[in-house]
Amino acid sequence: MSDIELRIEKLVYGGDGLARHEGRVVLTPFVLPDETVRAEVTRAGNDLLRGRLLNVITPSPERIEPRCPYFQRCGGCHYQHTGYEYQLAQKRAILLEVLRRIGGIGYAGDIVTVAGDPWHYRNRVQLHIGAGQIGYFEAGSHALVAVDHCPIASPKLNDCIAALSREVARLRPFEATLELFTNESDVQFNLRDRVPQPFVALLRSIAVTTPIEHGGLRVSRDTFFQVNRFLIGPLVEAAIGDVTGDWALDLYAGAGLFTLPLARRCARVTAVDDSISACRDLEHNAGAAAILNSLETHQAAADAFLLTVTTPPDFILADPPRTGIGKLGVKELIRVRAPRLTIVSCDPATLARDLKPLLAAGYTIAALTLIDLFPQTAHFETVAELRL
Repeated sequence: MSDIELRIEKLVYGGDGLARHEGRVVLTPFVLPDETVRAEVTRAGNDLLRGRLLNVITPSPERIEPRCPYFQRCGGCHYQHTGYEYQLAQKRAILLEVLRRIGGIGYAGDIVTVAGDPWHYRNRVQLHIGAGQIGYFEAGSHALVAVDHCPIASPKLNDCIAALSREVARLRPFEATLELFTNESDVQFNLRDRVPQPFVALLRSIAVTTPIEHGGLRVSRDTFFQVNRFLIGPLVEAAIGDVTGDWALDLYAGAGLFTLPLARRCARVTAVDDSISACRDLEHNAGAAAILNSLETHQAAADAFLLTVTTPPDFILADPPRTGIGKLGVKELIRVRAPRLTIVSCDPATLARDLKPLLAAGYTIAALTLIDLFPQTAHFETVAELRL
């Protein structure tokens, strides 16, 4: 199709703005509600079109100059063209819209919003190397955008990015994926590919492969950990709240971010994760915290473990990956019927899908908290506290 003029109605989850053209939805990134823009439009489905922003004809009063020179080329950020308070307001609106559209959930209560510094917050980045450059992929592409800094990465990670971007051009060309994780004292690296030994030596001069401690928790290279270095404590507080009791079940437990605080409040805690690395880190962290007597660790898939539960815990906490809990896990949660259930979700669409049958089975939403772990992007965390 040729270039067309669009009037943006709203932002939708994923970072795009929604407009309509001849009865079909057009999704275009880097726009804002009520803007008039010109976009190059291509077909993405029978009733869905995708737009590539060409220029803004009538800008929103909320539009600002992006802080990052790589914005709109790098695929990491979606919202640097607007202020942070407006980002938060849009995320609240998007959460309510997704709950209503996917889950049929008309939530009318308050949404507590927890936010921190919107810059230099990331403690983990994934970098790509190719053609003597290091950087991020473009959105929806494997085209490399070379960078020498990242405004949402921590200062320690930016030191590493700058050093690597200076040195990688001196090595013979190779392709690789590199993860860096920091606690602001140490930097841990995880190479996903074979690379020249000079690059390995360079990495070892600025980073380590051994586990590092983050907030008192040992975290290995293959263990998941939250990426926002400012909001770890507030996330734990929002997820656990005033929970006490005889038995708590922590599903998708990771290195023990929620498990260890629960073990200080409950007589017994069962932690479940399907990652060997995470379970090893969790057992180490529990031993260091001297709470082994009240903790059981199981390396298992969450839904498979739930099949073995015969009596309801006082409290279940589930922090699933982006795919959510899933049909079997939700079915088992309904069967187990813990009186308190909290879901920590990084995707409102899978959260809405999982909540729908739970609410139909008698649970109610006691509280919703939006934790903005990912400023400048379309992503956010939701803590949904459910009660029977």
